[in-house]
Amino acid sequence: MKNIRNFCIIAHIDHGKSTLADRLLEYTKTIEANNLQAQILDDMDLERERGITIKSHAIQMEYIYNNETYTLNLIDTPGHVDFSYEVSRSIAACEGALLIVDAAQGIQAQTISNLYMAIEHDLEIIPVINKIDLPSAMPDEVEDQIIELLGCSRESILRASGKTGEGVYQILEAIVKKVPSPAGNPDAPLQCLIFDSVFNSFRGIIAYFKVVNGIIRKGDMVKFIATGKEYDADEVGILKLEMSPRNEIRTGDVGYIISGIKSSNEVRVGDTITHIKGGATEGIAGFEEVKPMVFAGVYPIESEDFENLRSSLEKLQLNDASLTFQPESSVALGFGFRCGFLGLLHMEIVQERLEREFDMNVITTVPNVSYHVYDKKGNCIEVHNPGGLPDPTLIDRIEEPYIRASVITNTTYIGPIMTLCLGKRGILVKQDYISGDRVEIFYDLPLGEIVIDFYDKLKSISKGYASFDYHLHDFRPGKLIKLDILLNGEPVDALSTLTHVDNSVSFGRKMCEKLKELIPRQQFDIAVQAAIGSKIIARETIKAVRKDVTAKCYGGDISRKRKLLEKQKEGKKRMKQIGTVEVPQKAFLAVLKLD
Repeated sequence: MKNIRNFCIIAHIDHGKSTLADRLLEYTKTIEANNLQAQILDDMDLERERGITIKSHAIQMEYIYNNETYTLNLIDTPGHVDFSYEVSRSIAACEGALLIVDAAQGIQAQTISNLYMAIEHDLEIIPVINKIDLPSAMPDEVEDQIIELLGCSRESILRASGKTGEGVYQILEAIVKKVPSPAGNPDAPLQCLIFDSVFNSFRGIIAYFKVVNGIIRKGDMVKFIATGKEYDADEVGILKLEMSPRNEIRTGDVGYIISGIKSSNEVRVGDTITHIKGGATEGIAGFEEVKPMVFAGVYPIESEDFENLRSSLEKLQLNDASLTFQPESSVALGFGFRCGFLGLLHMEIVQERLEREFDMNVITTVPNVSYHVYDKKGNCIEVHNPGGLPDPTLIDRIEEPYIRASVITNTTYIGPIMTLCLGKRGILVKQDYISGDRVEIFYDLPLGEIVIDFYDKLKSISKGYASFDYHLHDFRPGKLIKLDILLNGEPVDALSTLTHVDNSVSFGRKMCEKLKELIPRQQFDIAVQAAIGSKIIARETIKAVRKDVTAKCYGGDISRKRKLLEKQKEGKKRMKQIGTVEVPQKAFLAVLKLD
């Protein structure tokens, strides 16, 4: 056990975590040179296309140092703020972390928030400056930033390049020397912490775990403490690039278990596995439930696919524990699910994975956040969806979630960033100068305002330099009203939103103009209206497609033409009464791109 090292790699997005992980695997000869490819741990097509890590990946390496063989369990983690739950789970299974900082970009917001998460779990931090081979690298300035942040000595900061492989052996040496071996008792009752799981259509559900105490062997009778279910451990093993079966997995090691679990709700991330006979009575503490930030309705395009969508979401939830969902129905779209996501990128990735991995074509409604609605008697209900609001006469006040946002930027862009935050009803809390020309600005912002396009705008006005991180702060009362969109006098519940009074008129007008462009013309006029309660605040008309019924009348009396036009008018009137308007998927997403 003293030769086991469990560590993860944490960094801001695009600071070279996966490339450095490739070099570690190559230098420890875990992967043959002819099997090498870039970002080998990112095994999802989506991850390769976008060049980001979405899932954390565990892999075991062997490293020989001073004639002793060490087992290194590496977990590569995502860097984007939307996947921070993956990072928190990886950190729970490790004793050390490599903190990677890009030599050209320096410390960014996500670096700091991941670092604090690791420090809270008492992990040994090894700071590494990556990409020192870049012409624009400034290792000395970045070193100063790290010293200021961590308070470590200058000698303890390693310099490396994931691309050229420089400094990789020093990193492996530092892991062996600095990261503590796991502190568990092999003779105590078995306790394994589940930190991830995947669905395999042939073997059922495979759970990944770290053995905290005790030893688990093939064929043991085990039970999952949170669900109380009992299983037979058909196969246990360690995670190389492929799964590698073993007869036993000892304390401190990371491995997987296959026990023929069929139903996805029987495996929970953070659960504890123990033996049925003489096992532990309580689970391992310290795992927090995830809190979704953004809610959106996900509906199947064909209503008979509802059950397929449910099973697809369940399988996806195994692999992505931060996704939450519950059934709901909509007048316009039928039956579907109200899903909770950690952010907009997370929502986009889930939608894409549903299409690729499960062949599910879905419609996603406008994303929104959860509000606390208080009635006149002082009772509070949580509303995720504008359709669930009680009657306006019964509402005393609505409280909306505020986040504490931290933006790290170059001093050049402070003006435009403050303008953007004030436009989103932000309140400046404080600003700190980190070093030289870098400043960290703290804002309190309503979550509903930043859900849709804040991050994109921030990136474009700061030319990609500003980095952004946030956590839920509190709920505050706000002047919020429900804005309905009516098509031919009928409200479309999937397009209704909760918005601030000051923005409502301009927002309603923009919505109507956008829908006029996107809804195809019908055989009758369509009135697109935005309304607050019974008051219409904006209107656009989509003109009818008309057949030229008078084309055959050349010459002759005007009454012949009038007769044909009157007949057409009657038909149009009748059509308008029974006609329904199809709203294309593009229209639901249009709200996201109003500007």
